[in-house]
Amino acid sequence: MTPAEKVAYIKGLMEGMEMDTSKGEGKVLAAIADALEDLALGQEDLQDSIDELNEGLDAVSDDLELVEDLVYSEDDEDDECCCGHHHHGDEDDEYEYEVECPACGATLILDETDLDQGVIECPECGETLELELTEDEGDDDDDDDYEEYDDEDLEPEE
Repeated sequence: MTPAEKVAYIKGLMEGMEMDTSKGEGKVLAAIADALEDLALGQEDLQDSIDELNEGLDAVSDDLELVEDLVYSEDDEDDECCCGHHHHGDEDDEYEYEVECPACGATLILDETDLDQGVIECPECGETLELELTEDEGDDDDDDDYEEYDDEDLEPEE
């Protein structure tokens, strides 16, 4: 039962008891019932407003989710690029490369600084790995400035 329905029930009880609402206690009870009715109706109006706001908020949330999908779907951090490697980061960041240690099989995340050093120690097994930079053999471009890091280029130092 809603608050407005409860107030209507109380007013019905007062009428059924044939209270004299023009004087004394009946007048006070009638004033209290009227005040309760006003409060109950105000509460219903507030609840309607809250429900309307929640519906609007849900619509905005759905729209925001669509925008986020459009904006962030192009920036998946674990996408494989055209060269077949997993690059992490965006175009403005330094790339990270995901490679597998040939000694223990652990997945290592290396950045270009690690690759430029030429040697890295596997944090899992402690094996020293020698990194070789090679150009992609299947590349027909004459761009000699571009070197590609290949997962197969990791060889344990012997």
